[in-house]
Amino acid sequence: MNPQGLISARKGLWGGAVALAVVVGLGGCASSSVATEPNPADPWEGFNRRVFAFNDVLDRYALKPAAQGYRYVTPDPLEKGVSNFFDNLGEIRTAFNSLLQGKPGNAGLASTRFLMNTTFGLGGLLDPATHAGFLADREDFGQTLAVWGVGEGPFVVLPLLGPSTVRDTAGLPVDWYTYPLTYVEDDTVRYSLRGLEILDARASLLDQEDLIRGDRYSFIRDAWIQRRRFEVNDGDAGEDTFINDDFDFDEDAFEE
Repeated sequence: MNPQGLISARKGLWGGAVALAVVVGLGGCASSSVATEPNPADPWEGFNRRVFAFNDVLDRYALKPAAQGYRYVTPDPLEKGVSNFFDNLGEIRTAFNSLLQGKPGNAGLASTRFLMNTTFGLGGLLDPATHAGFLADREDFGQTLAVWGVGEGPFVVLPLLGPSTVRDTAGLPVDWYTYPLTYVEDDTVRYSLRGLEILDARASLLDQEDLIRGDRYSFIRDAWIQRRRFEVNDGDAGEDTFINDDFDFDEDAFEE
Protein backbone atom coordinates (compact mmCIF):
# COMPACT_ATOMS: atom_id res chain seq x y z
CA MET A 1 0.00 0.00 0.00
CA ASN A 2 1.25 3.44 -0.84
CA PRO A 3 -1.35 5.99 0.29
CA GLN A 4 0.70 9.09 -0.35
CA GLY A 5 0.12 12.61 -1.56
CA LEU A 6 -2.09 15.46 -0.59
CA ILE A 7 -5.03 15.03 1.69
CA SER A 8 -8.06 15.70 -0.47
CA ALA A 9 -10.25 16.48 2.42
CA ARG A 10 -7.80 18.96 3.89
CA LYS A 11 -5.90 21.06 1.41
CA GLY A 12 -3.84 22.52 4.22
CA LEU A 13 -0.71 20.37 4.10
CA TRP A 14 0.92 22.11 1.15
CA GLY A 15 4.70 22.39 1.07
CA GLY A 16 6.97 23.16 3.96
CA ALA A 17 10.02 21.36 5.24
CA VAL A 18 8.00 19.70 7.97
CA ALA A 19 5.66 17.95 5.52
CA LEU A 20 7.73 14.79 5.11
CA ALA A 21 4.85 12.84 3.66
CA VAL A 22 1.11 13.14 3.34
CA VAL A 23 -1.60 10.88 2.06
CA VAL A 24 -4.19 10.77 -0.68
CA GLY A 25 -7.81 9.82 -0.07
CA LEU A 26 -8.62 7.00 -2.46
CA GLY A 27 -12.11 8.33 -3.07
CA GLY A 28 -15.43 6.58 -3.06
CA CYS A 29 -15.71 6.84 -6.84
CA ALA A 30 -12.53 4.86 -7.55
CA SER A 31 -12.89 1.62 -9.41
CA SER A 32 -11.50 -1.57 -7.93
CA SER A 33 -9.91 -2.48 -11.24
CA VAL A 34 -6.64 -1.12 -12.57
CA ALA A 35 -6.22 0.05 -16.13
CA THR A 36 -3.50 -1.87 -17.95
CA GLU A 37 -3.21 0.61 -20.79
CA PRO A 38 -1.25 3.89 -20.46
CA ASN A 39 -3.28 6.74 -19.05
CA PRO A 40 -3.21 9.72 -21.44
CA ALA A 41 -3.29 12.05 -18.44
CA ASP A 42 0.09 10.68 -17.31
CA PRO A 43 2.67 11.34 -20.05
CA TRP A 44 5.45 11.58 -17.43
CA GLU A 45 4.80 8.12 -15.99
CA GLY A 46 8.45 7.07 -15.88
CA PHE A 47 9.45 10.07 -13.76
CA ASN A 48 6.30 9.82 -11.67
CA ARG A 49 6.89 6.17 -10.82
CA ARG A 50 10.39 6.94 -9.52
CA VAL A 51 9.08 9.72 -7.29
CA PHE A 52 6.22 7.48 -6.21
CA ALA A 53 8.70 4.80 -5.12
CA PHE A 54 10.65 7.37 -3.11
CA ASN A 55 7.50 8.56 -1.37
CA ASP A 56 6.48 4.96 -0.77
CA VAL A 57 9.63 4.29 1.23
CA LEU A 58 8.93 7.29 3.45
CA ASP A 59 5.37 6.13 4.03
CA ARG A 60 6.21 2.50 4.65
CA TYR A 61 9.03 3.03 7.10
CA ALA A 62 8.08 6.31 8.77
CA LEU A 63 4.59 7.70 8.28
CA LYS A 64 2.49 4.55 8.37
CA PRO A 65 4.06 3.11 11.55
CA ALA A 66 3.70 6.49 13.22
CA ALA A 67 0.04 6.70 12.17
CA GLN A 68 -0.60 3.20 13.50
CA GLY A 69 0.92 4.20 16.82
CA TYR A 70 -1.14 7.38 16.88
CA ARG A 71 -4.35 5.45 16.31
CA TYR A 72 -3.43 2.89 18.96
CA VAL A 73 -2.89 5.44 21.74
CA THR A 74 -5.58 7.97 20.74
CA PRO A 75 -9.18 7.38 21.91
CA ASP A 76 -11.69 7.46 19.07
CA PRO A 77 -13.55 10.58 20.32
CA LEU A 78 -10.27 12.49 20.60
CA GLU A 79 -9.14 11.32 17.15
CA LYS A 80 -12.46 12.53 15.72
CA GLY A 81 -12.03 15.85 17.48
CA VAL A 82 -8.56 16.32 16.01
CA SER A 83 -9.93 15.63 12.52
CA ASN A 84 -12.75 18.12 13.11
CA PHE A 85 -10.26 20.76 14.25
CA PHE A 86 -8.16 20.64 11.08
CA ASP A 87 -11.21 20.32 8.84
CA ASN A 88 -12.58 23.48 10.45
CA LEU A 89 -9.41 25.41 9.58
CA GLY A 90 -9.95 24.44 5.95
CA GLU A 91 -13.26 26.30 5.86
CA ILE A 92 -11.38 29.59 5.51
CA ARG A 93 -9.76 28.41 2.28
CA THR A 94 -13.11 27.14 1.04
CA ALA A 95 -14.79 30.50 1.70
CA PHE A 96 -11.97 32.40 -0.05
CA ASN A 97 -11.97 30.22 -3.15
CA SER A 98 -15.75 30.06 -3.31
CA LEU A 99 -15.81 33.84 -3.65
CA LEU A 100 -13.16 33.70 -6.39
CA GLN A 101 -15.29 31.13 -8.22
CA GLY A 102 -18.46 33.19 -7.98
CA LYS A 103 -20.12 30.91 -5.44
CA PRO A 104 -21.26 33.30 -2.68
CA GLY A 105 -23.70 30.75 -1.29
CA ASN A 106 -20.96 28.19 -0.67
CA ALA A 107 -18.72 30.92 0.74
CA GLY A 108 -21.46 31.84 3.20
CA LEU A 109 -21.93 28.22 4.25
CA ALA A 110 -18.19 27.75 4.79
CA SER A 111 -18.00 30.96 6.80
CA THR A 112 -20.99 29.91 8.89
CA ARG A 113 -19.44 26.53 9.52
CA PHE A 114 -16.17 28.09 10.66
CA LEU A 115 -17.82 30.58 12.99
CA MET A 116 -20.26 28.06 14.45
CA ASN A 117 -17.72 25.27 14.97
CA THR A 118 -15.10 27.64 16.36
CA THR A 119 -17.53 29.32 18.74
CA PHE A 120 -19.84 26.51 19.80
CA GLY A 121 -17.64 23.55 18.89
CA LEU A 122 -14.79 24.15 21.33
CA GLY A 123 -12.50 25.72 18.76
CA GLY A 124 -13.48 23.23 16.08
CA LEU A 125 -13.10 20.00 18.04
CA LEU A 126 -16.83 19.48 17.67
CA ASP A 127 -18.90 19.90 14.51
CA PRO A 128 -22.27 21.43 15.46
CA ALA A 129 -22.55 23.05 12.02
CA THR A 130 -22.99 19.69 10.31
CA HIS A 131 -25.62 18.64 12.83
CA ALA A 132 -27.41 21.92 12.13
CA GLY A 133 -27.44 21.17 8.39
CA PHE A 134 -24.76 23.64 7.26
CA LEU A 135 -22.71 21.82 4.63
CA ALA A 136 -20.27 23.36 2.16
CA ASP A 137 -18.40 21.93 -0.82
CA ARG A 138 -14.66 22.13 -0.20
CA GLU A 139 -12.79 24.39 -2.59
CA ASP A 140 -9.11 25.14 -3.18
CA PHE A 141 -7.17 27.30 -5.61
CA GLY A 142 -6.60 24.43 -8.03
CA GLN A 143 -10.38 24.25 -8.42
CA THR A 144 -10.51 28.02 -8.77
CA LEU A 145 -8.00 27.89 -11.63
CA ALA A 146 -10.20 25.26 -13.30
CA VAL A 147 -13.22 27.56 -13.03
CA TRP A 148 -11.12 30.32 -14.58
CA GLY A 149 -10.43 28.10 -17.58
CA VAL A 150 -6.93 26.84 -16.79
CA GLY A 151 -6.37 23.35 -18.18
CA GLU A 152 -5.63 20.41 -15.92
CA GLY A 153 -2.23 19.60 -17.41
CA PRO A 154 -0.38 16.30 -16.96
CA PHE A 155 -0.54 14.24 -13.81
CA VAL A 156 2.59 14.60 -11.69
CA VAL A 157 3.83 13.00 -8.48
CA LEU A 158 5.61 15.56 -6.31
CA PRO A 159 8.44 14.54 -3.99
CA LEU A 160 7.09 14.31 -0.43
CA LEU A 161 3.72 15.78 -1.45
CA GLY A 162 2.50 13.06 -3.81
CA PRO A 163 -0.18 13.12 -6.54
CA SER A 164 -1.02 16.39 -8.25
CA THR A 165 -1.46 17.97 -11.66
CA VAL A 166 0.34 20.91 -13.23
CA ARG A 167 -2.69 23.09 -12.50
CA ASP A 168 -2.97 21.99 -8.88
CA THR A 169 0.76 22.44 -8.38
CA ALA A 170 0.47 26.03 -9.60
CA GLY A 171 -2.21 26.58 -6.97
CA LEU A 172 -0.09 25.39 -4.04
CA PRO A 173 1.28 28.81 -2.98
CA VAL A 174 -2.20 30.32 -2.71
CA ASP A 175 -3.47 27.29 -0.77
CA TRP A 176 -0.50 27.63 1.55
CA TYR A 177 -1.17 31.28 2.32
CA THR A 178 -4.89 30.77 2.85
CA TYR A 179 -4.38 28.16 5.56
CA PRO A 180 -4.37 29.51 9.14
CA LEU A 181 -1.49 27.34 10.40
CA THR A 182 0.83 29.22 8.04
CA TYR A 183 0.51 32.26 10.29
CA VAL A 184 1.33 30.58 13.61
CA GLU A 185 4.51 32.42 14.59
CA ASP A 186 5.84 29.93 17.12
CA ASP A 187 7.80 27.36 15.11
CA THR A 188 7.40 24.62 17.70
CA VAL A 189 3.63 25.03 17.81
CA ARG A 190 3.30 25.28 14.04
CA TYR A 191 5.44 22.21 13.31
CA SER A 192 3.71 20.23 16.06
CA LEU A 193 0.26 21.02 14.68
CA ARG A 194 1.31 20.15 11.13
CA GLY A 195 2.81 16.88 12.32
CA LEU A 196 -0.37 16.05 14.18
CA GLU A 197 -2.45 16.86 11.11
CA ILE A 198 -0.37 14.55 8.95
CA LEU A 199 -0.58 11.71 11.46
CA ASP A 200 -4.32 12.13 11.88
CA ALA A 201 -4.93 12.17 8.14
CA ARG A 202 -2.73 9.11 7.57
CA ALA A 203 -4.43 7.23 10.40
CA SER A 204 -7.84 7.98 8.91
CA LEU A 205 -6.85 6.07 5.76
CA LEU A 206 -5.44 2.94 7.35
CA ASP A 207 -8.72 1.10 6.88
CA GLN A 208 -8.86 1.97 3.17
CA GLU A 209 -5.71 0.11 2.18
CA ASP A 210 -7.64 -3.02 1.25
CA LEU A 211 -9.11 -1.06 -1.68
CA ILE A 212 -5.82 -1.30 -3.56
CA ARG A 213 -5.88 -3.78 -6.43
CA GLY A 214 -3.14 -4.69 -8.88
CA ASP A 215 -0.38 -2.18 -9.59
CA ARG A 216 -0.34 0.30 -6.72
CA TYR A 217 0.90 3.24 -8.78
CA SER A 218 -1.76 2.85 -11.47
CA PHE A 219 -4.56 2.32 -8.98
CA ILE A 220 -3.70 5.34 -6.83
CA ARG A 221 -3.11 7.53 -9.88
CA ASP A 222 -6.41 6.62 -11.51
CA ALA A 223 -8.32 6.90 -8.24
CA TRP A 224 -6.77 10.28 -7.49
CA ILE A 225 -7.46 11.67 -10.98
CA GLN A 226 -11.04 10.42 -10.92
CA ARG A 227 -11.74 11.88 -7.51
CA ARG A 228 -10.03 15.17 -8.34
CA ARG A 229 -12.08 15.65 -11.48
CA PHE A 230 -15.20 14.82 -9.47
CA GLU A 231 -14.26 17.60 -7.03
CA VAL A 232 -13.41 20.11 -9.74
CA ASN A 233 -16.73 19.44 -11.50
CA ASP A 234 -18.68 19.90 -8.25
CA GLY A 235 -19.79 16.28 -8.19
CA ASP A 236 -20.59 15.96 -11.90
CA ALA A 237 -19.83 12.35 -12.77
CA GLY A 238 -18.90 13.30 -16.34
CA GLU A 239 -18.70 10.34 -18.68
CA ASP A 240 -19.66 7.67 -16.13
CA THR A 241 -22.92 6.47 -17.67
CA PHE A 242 -23.79 4.46 -14.58
CA ILE A 243 -24.02 7.67 -12.56
CA ASN A 244 -25.42 10.27 -14.92
CA ASP A 245 -28.64 10.37 -16.91
CA ASP A 246 -27.01 9.07 -20.12
CA PHE A 247 -27.36 5.50 -18.91
CA ASP A 248 -30.40 4.02 -20.65
CA PHE A 249 -31.75 1.29 -18.40
CA ASP A 250 -34.14 -1.12 -20.15
CA GLU A 251 -36.34 -2.31 -17.28
CA ASP A 252 -38.29 -4.77 -19.43
CA ALA A 253 -35.15 -6.45 -20.70
CA PHE A 254 -33.80 -6.67 -17.17
CA GLU A 255 -36.95 -8.42 -15.96
CA GLU A 256 -36.68 -10.96 -18.78
